[in-house]
Amino acid sequence: MMGKKVKKEEEPPAKDVFDPLPIESKSAATVVLMLSSPEEEVLAKACEAIHRYAEKGDENKGTLVGLGAVEPLARLISHEDKVVRRNAIMALGVMAAHSDVKRHLKKLDIIPSVIGRLLPEEDVVIHEFASLCLAYLSVDYTSKVQIFDHDGLDPLIHLLSSPDPDVKKNAVECIYNLVQDFPSRSAVRELNGIPPLLELLKSEFPIIQQLTLTTLALITNDGENRVALRENQGLERLLEFLGAKEFSDLHVEALQVISNCLEDKEAMHLIQETGGLDKLLQFAETATLPEVQMNATKAISRAAQDSENRKILHEHDVEKTLVSLLAVDHDGVRIAACLAIAVMCDLLASKDSFRNHEGVRPVVQLLSSENGEVKEAAALALSKLTQSNQLNAYAVFEAEGEEPLVQQLSDARDGAVAYAAAVLTNMAAQETLRPGILAHGVTPALAEALQSGNSLVLGNAALAVAALACDSEGRAELRNAGGLVPLVKLLNSNNTEVRRNACWAALVCANDEPTAVELCKLGALEILQDINLSSNRRNKFSEAALLKLLDSNLSIKYSLTGYLSPTDLITDGFYDPGQVKPGHRILTLEDLSKQEVNQHRPVILVDGKPHEQVSTESAPIDEKQQDGLGATRSPSVLSKSSTKEKTPSKGKNKGKKDDEKQKDEDEIKSPQETITENKPGIPSSDSAFHALVSEAAKAVLPLHDTREQVIGLAKLVADAMGGDVERDKLHEFSWELHLSELKYELKSNIVPIGKIKKGIFYHRALLFKALADRIGINCSLVRGDYNRAWNEVAIVEGSPKVPGPRLQPKTYIVDLIHRPGRLMKNSSPEAIQYQTI
Repeated sequence: MMGKKVKKEEEPPAKDVFDPLPIESKSAATVVLMLSSPEEEVLAKACEAIHRYAEKGDENKGTLVGLGAVEPLARLISHEDKVVRRNAIMALGVMAAHSDVKRHLKKLDIIPSVIGRLLPEEDVVIHEFASLCLAYLSVDYTSKVQIFDHDGLDPLIHLLSSPDPDVKKNAVECIYNLVQDFPSRSAVRELNGIPPLLELLKSEFPIIQQLTLTTLALITNDGENRVALRENQGLERLLEFLGAKEFSDLHVEALQVISNCLEDKEAMHLIQETGGLDKLLQFAETATLPEVQMNATKAISRAAQDSENRKILHEHDVEKTLVSLLAVDHDGVRIAACLAIAVMCDLLASKDSFRNHEGVRPVVQLLSSENGEVKEAAALALSKLTQSNQLNAYAVFEAEGEEPLVQQLSDARDGAVAYAAAVLTNMAAQETLRPGILAHGVTPALAEALQSGNSLVLGNAALAVAALACDSEGRAELRNAGGLVPLVKLLNSNNTEVRRNACWAALVCANDEPTAVELCKLGALEILQDINLSSNRRNKFSEAALLKLLDSNLSIKYSLTGYLSPTDLITDGFYDPGQVKPGHRILTLEDLSKQEVNQHRPVILVDGKPHEQVSTESAPIDEKQQDGLGATRSPSVLSKSSTKEKTPSKGKNKGKKDDEKQKDEDEIKSPQETITENKPGIPSSDSAFHALVSEAAKAVLPLHDTREQVIGLAKLVADAMGGDVERDKLHEFSWELHLSELKYELKSNIVPIGKIKKGIFYHRALLFKALADRIGINCSLVRGDYNRAWNEVAIVEGSPKVPGPRLQPKTYIVDLIHRPGRLMKNSSPEAIQYQTI
C-alpha cells in the first residue's frame, strides 16, 4: 500500500497539537489497525488503501480476512462521514466476492446496513459498491431472504434507473438472484419493477441486457407478471428486440421470455393481431443460429400447450414451419421440432396438415439417427401423428418405418421404447399392416419390453401386445417368445394404467385355447379373480379377460363357476375335476395325470375322436364348434366325427363299433394321435363315447322337434349310465364302487366319460351336455350341491308352422335318472326336488 512521503513542518501552529502527519505503510496489518483510528482522514485513507489492495486478487482478500479487516469495515459503512462511508463500502463491496468474507458478513448481519446505503441521498459510488456487495451476498439463500425481509427490493428497483451503468448492472444482477424465489417475483410487479426492466433492453451494454432478459424469463413464469408485461408493451419490445440483428447473441434469452408469455391465450391473440406471430414463425424458420431456431421452436411448442393457441397456430400454417425445421442439420432443432409436432397433434386438423406437408417421412427418417434423444423425440411425434389417424399410420408404413420402430424397442432409452411401442400399436389397428410388423420380429422385442422397470414402457408394450396378438399367428409367436410370463406378472402391477393394459392384452390373448391354457398355467386366472374381487383394482378389461379366459377354457369355467351356457360347447379334451373355490389354482389335465391314484372323486374326461381320425382333421372341427355355433344353432350342425357316422349303413356302424373296441391295436397304428392321446397317464381313447355320439346322431337328430330330441337324448344318456333309478333306491345304486374300479383299472384318476356305466346326476348331466353340443341341441349345464348337476333346455311350445306370433321359449330341467326324458319346468316343485334332494 502506498501513502504520501513525510514532510517536515518548521513551526507547529500550537504547542499542544501535532501538525497533519502523512503516513506511508507497506504493511496490510498496519493499515487494518488504522481502521480503529478516531480520525476521519486516517479512516478514509485506510479504507481506500484496503480497497486498492483487495482489488488485486482473492489472495489479498483472504489476507485481509485473516487480519480482521471485515468487522471494522462493516462498521464503517455506516460512518457519519461521507468519504469514510464511501471508501468503506468500496472496500467491502470488492471483498464480498470472497467466500470467507461473505461468511463473516452473514455473521455480522450486515445486510440492513448495506441496504441503507442504497438510499437516493447517497453518492453514486456508494450505490455502485453497495449494490455490488448485495449482488455477491444474494447468491446465498439466507441472504436472499434477509434482503427481501428488509425491503431491499424497492431501492434496488429504483437503482435500475440510475445514470451509472455499473449501478444498473449490479442492481439487476441482485434482482435476478432474488427472483429465483417465488415471493420476490410478485414483489417486483407490485413495486412496479417491470417498466424499468424493459427500459434496460435499450442498454448499450450486453451484460445488462442479458441479465434483464434472464430476470424477465424468471418473473414471467408468474401469470400476473405476464399480464403486467403485456400491459407495458413488453411483447412488442421483445419482438422488436428479436428483429434487431445486432442483438442476435441475445435472441435465445429473449425467446425464453416470449415462450413464457405465449402460454396465455391473450398473449397469442395480441401477437396475432399485431402481426407478431407470422414474424415469429418466419424467424424460427430463417434464423441463422441453430440455437435460436431451437428456442423459437420451443416457444411455439410452449404456446401450443393451450387448445385455443393450437387453433391459432394451425391457422397460420405452423405445420409447414415445423416440417421445414426437421431438415435443419442440428439435433437440438430437430428434437424441438418433433416435440412441437407432438403437441400440435392434439389438434386433429394438424395431423392431416403434417401429412399434407409431407412431414411424416422426415420424422420416420429421424428414427435412424445416431442421437438417442432425436430417435426418442421422433418416436413421440409419430405416436401422436398416428394416434386415431389411419392415413398417417399408413404413411409411416409407406416410409418403411416398421423396421426402425421394431429395432427401437430394444433401445436403452425408456422413452424411445415406449413411444415406438405406441406407434406400432397405432399401426397394428389396420389389419393390413400387422403382417409387415410381425415379419420384422416385433414379438420377441415386445416380450423383452414387458420386463422393463419403467411403467410407461410396460403400459405401451402391453397395448402393443393387445394390438398385435389379435390373430392366432400373433398369439403363437408371443407364446413361443416367452411373452406370456411377463404379461401375467403385469396383471399384478400396482400401476393402474399398466394393470389395465395388461388385462386388455390378456383378454386378446385368451381368444384361443392354447394361449388361454398357457395363461392359466401361469396363474392368470387366479390373479384376475383376485383383481375382480377388489373395488379399487378391477376394471372392465380385467372382468372381460376373466370371462374370455374361462370361455376359452371351459373345463376351468365349469370347475369355477359350476355353469356352462348353451353357447359353451364342450369339445374333445374337456375335463371335470370337480368344483374349485375361486382363487384356487386348477391343475391341468397333464398335471392331474401325473398324480398317484387316490381316493378322491375321479376327473371325468370327454374325448370322442375315433382312433383313425388325425389331429389335423379334428382341430378345425373344434374351432368351428367353439367359434361358429350360437344359441340358435341348427340341429343339422355336427362335428365331423358325427357326420361321418351318420352316413354309413347300420351294418357298417356296428362293424365300426366293434373295431373301436380293439383300441390298443389302433392306438399303436395311429401315428398322428392328438396331444391328449400321447400324454402319459391320460387314457388314450374313449371309443364308447364316440359310439354314443354316433348313436345320438342317428337316433336323436332325425326326430321332428326339440322336445322329442331332448327326450330321446335323455333316454340314451340314462341307458348308457345304468338306466333309470328310483328315488328310494338311489342309495343302492353302487356308482362309487364302479368309479373306483375304473380308476384302478386305468391306473389313473382320470376316467373317460364313455367308460362310466353307472353314473348319477353329475355324470349324466355332463354326458347329456357333451352329446347335445355334438348334435346341435341347445342346453346348459349347471352344477349343484351333493353330486347334483342338471341340464336346462329352452323349448318353444307348439309348431313353428302355425300362423301367429311366436311363443317365448320356456326353460325346462331334464330328468336323466328317475324318469329319463321327463321335462320339468324350471323352478317347479319337482324341478327343485330334482336339484336339491
